[in-house]
Amino acid sequence: MKIRPSLYPLIGLLLCLFASFPVPIQGAGDEWKPVDPAHLALKAATVDKEADAEGLFWEVKIDDNPDGDLIFNHYIRVKVFTERGRESQSKIDLRYGKIFGSEIKIKDIAARTIKADGSIVELKKEDIYERTIVKGSGLKYKARSFAMPAVEPGCIIEYRWREVRVNRDANYTRLDFQRDIPVQRVQYSIKPMDYVGASFNSVTLHGPNVSWVKEKGGYYSATMNNMPALHEESRMPPENQVKTWMLVYYAKAGSDKIQPEKYWLDRAKEYYDRTKSLLKPNDEVKQMAASLTASAKTDDEKIANLFDFCRYQIKNISNDATGLTPDERAKLKDNKNPSDTLKRKMGTTVDIDLLFAALANASGFDARIVLTSDRGDLFFDKSLPNAYFIDPKHIAVNIGGNWKFFNPGYNYISQGMLHWREEGLQALITDPKNPVWVMTPMSSPDKSLVKRIAKLKLGEDGTLEGDVRVEFTGHMALERKEQIDEESETQREESLRDEIKAQMSAAEITNIKIENVTDHVKPLAYSYRLRLPGYATRTGKRLFLQPAFFQYGLKPLFASATRKYPVYFHYPWSEHDEVVFEMPKGYTLDNADAPAPFASGEISKYEPYIGVSKDGTLLLYKRTFFFGGGGSVLYPVSAYPNVKSYFDIIHKADSHTIALKQPATTN
Repeated sequence: MKIRPSLYPLIGLLLCLFASFPVPIQGAGDEWKPVDPAHLALKAATVDKEADAEGLFWEVKIDDNPDGDLIFNHYIRVKVFTERGRESQSKIDLRYGKIFGSEIKIKDIAARTIKADGSIVELKKEDIYERTIVKGSGLKYKARSFAMPAVEPGCIIEYRWREVRVNRDANYTRLDFQRDIPVQRVQYSIKPMDYVGASFNSVTLHGPNVSWVKEKGGYYSATMNNMPALHEESRMPPENQVKTWMLVYYAKAGSDKIQPEKYWLDRAKEYYDRTKSLLKPNDEVKQMAASLTASAKTDDEKIANLFDFCRYQIKNISNDATGLTPDERAKLKDNKNPSDTLKRKMGTTVDIDLLFAALANASGFDARIVLTSDRGDLFFDKSLPNAYFIDPKHIAVNIGGNWKFFNPGYNYISQGMLHWREEGLQALITDPKNPVWVMTPMSSPDKSLVKRIAKLKLGEDGTLEGDVRVEFTGHMALERKEQIDEESETQREESLRDEIKAQMSAAEITNIKIENVTDHVKPLAYSYRLRLPGYATRTGKRLFLQPAFFQYGLKPLFASATRKYPVYFHYPWSEHDEVVFEMPKGYTLDNADAPAPFASGEISKYEPYIGVSKDGTLLLYKRTFFFGGGGSVLYPVSAYPNVKSYFDIIHKADSHTIALKQPATTN
């Protein structure tokens, strides 16, 4: 599960809360457009004078075909100005696979390069291949890739492709208007259908509002000119929070006139009415609830028993790591209610959450479905009254007058936590009369811990060798498990080896063991044997080394002196390192100075320790660090100098070196 889908697609389908409307149009055609000689002669970008490459146009026609797939016909033309532009635009990656709950396929790729003299070099079909891409955040995705042929400064490159979104329609579709390079003109075309009581609408986020212009044949087009590039920065908010994009959808006439607060309350009431039957326990559910809570002495114990039953006794078929074959999945029947889930002892993420809610209601609690957003995708704004921006995500239970939140149907999340994408958000508790907004809690730094232990032997030549173990809990475990739970054991080992070597290129890694990848809550653990030549530097009779072994080879978190976007950490976290170096025989610690500890109030604290064992043979290093206390994970651009300075100080402390002294020789 590389990217988390919406948790309640089944409910949405059953209840038809969010209507879908087909939008068929013609295909994009297979002809290349004529090239303007002025574009071939262009010497510099027009949108951004400093740009190394610039899109001349990016045109997209949207086709909602009869087979039920939504097809985007893309056509982009790019002018390359510099050698850096050649490097950045020569490799094209077109992403496919499961993306936010939709299966995306890439078809009909065509590309060519037009040199400054007008000669043309076509892309060969055999030069298109598939690969897995790892982004800076560690997120992996698949792409159909190709290298543009004969690219050089002054040339034009252009390529077309069809992006097929399987079993989707055009309602609630996002249209992107920014790329990694500036674009002179971005245009979308669509042919909306007429439906009784509903009309075609759009809303633009983080950019200028544009009108849809009527074209020939019933088409409408939306165009934005001179679009700046979207640049990736370390620890930036999700792209959809900073880039310009448009949401297209169908809605009843006049729905945009409703006051936002009334709109949201009406939606919560409607949702409660449509889903209340799904949370109502029957006799079988009541009997199971009574059995599960019989020995519990407190409300918290009752809820814990119900949660554990749903988590461990009901097989989650939404998890791709269940081992079910495609044929077995095809034979599975849909659960119509919590009773079906209980009888079959299996269900989707949604089914398991609903069973938990029904069991809670049967035990005398008040359990509700919660509507909330996904801050891993977009920061929710209540002033935009559109059901697209919040979904049913988890279950709220009123315990002692307080709403507490649970998601037993989602793997890798401990009781008392939600997925980080849903923590620290405004959540709408559905109710027939008085829906309420409640903030979901943000997990404290200690809930997401990386614990690293190394027992290493240092040779006189500076080579380091020994055993390493790393454990991840909370959100740190969740993110990594999501990345690798579909991989084979060999793939996981290769991924870990690549990750270590990206930090320590000379490292030799053996005896890799990876534990608890698909376990619900146990820490994800890595252990391996390491040999690292040249870790310490020999100068005369001294060895100089960096005690912070786990930070060896890391670059500063924030390299740029300036910042365009806010700084955004997904969640608070903590780190605990313990490193034991067995020093070469006879060597002693020349100095034991350690960087001073420092803190930033409740937000963060950094504390290192350097010492030696009682017998003087071992160098001991400990490092504790946490960040995000009080839920402080988002910082405006104005705070960037302070944030950068803080992490620069940490990097400097982590890079601190000490000296080991060679024993004196005697005559």
